[in-house]
Amino acid sequence: MLRGLYTAASGMITQQRRHDTVTQNIANINTPGYKQVESIERSFPEMLISLTDGDQGATNRNIGRLNTGVLAEESISMNVQGDVRQTNSLDDFALVSEINLADPATGQNIPFDASGKYVADNGTVTYRPQAFFAVTGKDGETGYTRDGNFQLNGAGNLLTSTGNQVLGANGNPVTLQGSMEDYNVDSRGVITARDTGGEVGRIGITVVTQPGQMSRSGDGLFRIANAQAAGARALEAGDNVEVRQGYLEGSTVDAAASMVDLTAAMRAYEANQKVVQFYDKSLEKTVNEIGRV
Repeated sequence: MLRGLYTAASGMITQQRRHDTVTQNIANINTPGYKQVESIERSFPEMLISLTDGDQGATNRNIGRLNTGVLAEESISMNVQGDVRQTNSLDDFALVSEINLADPATGQNIPFDASGKYVADNGTVTYRPQAFFAVTGKDGETGYTRDGNFQLNGAGNLLTSTGNQVLGANGNPVTLQGSMEDYNVDSRGVITARDTGGEVGRIGITVVTQPGQMSRSGDGLFRIANAQAAGARALEAGDNVEVRQGYLEGSTVDAAASMVDLTAAMRAYEANQKVVQFYDKSLEKTVNEIGRV
């Protein structure tokens, strides 16, 4: 009986965390470059049940496995391309990343699904590489973002909307004189002066071949703990990545789907709550009525 009580309680905790994840998505529905977060759930470590017939030399017979509830294991970002909208502001930049990979077996481009992954017949999972702007994080380490809502301050530093310095292709902060109206930025992130046409810098763009290895660090930034495992590298000539000046990438949050998930989490929470109340009444009867016999 107590096992069922704990199972229902774990379900309530899981649905609460699922609810928190969805509300986070809804709160960032208008945040440029925000990637929708999905909650991943799994069962508790499964318990092996053995049946013994009482004979001294008998061997245990496995009759199955029993799950004792679920837990919210992690929340992962859906690193897919968001809609790009024109803002006509020269301080805004959007990344359009549609990097293709060839299937070693067929030589054809891998057909990634809507979540940016492909599962082969043998179970191998391949993720679509994604491009990110490189910026300086609060801790001094390199951070990565798709939020191109930049601004040029009085000191000539190109900053994100949260005040992080935008890094160039050389790994140093981008510094410019004047305003962004004095510069053009091409599709590869090359910054040129409007009056002379000479190159004055390049916006740093990093391609991550395993975006699932990235973790959120706040302020719309991602960080990479192991660059080798994440496959982080500089932008290459063959990468289908385009920088668009005067545009912003929107969030990938689906408002309608988020409301459905929010309602489903609430209903599941209420169902587990009813189960807890049922077990509570059953225990009350056990203690107050059966205990007196």
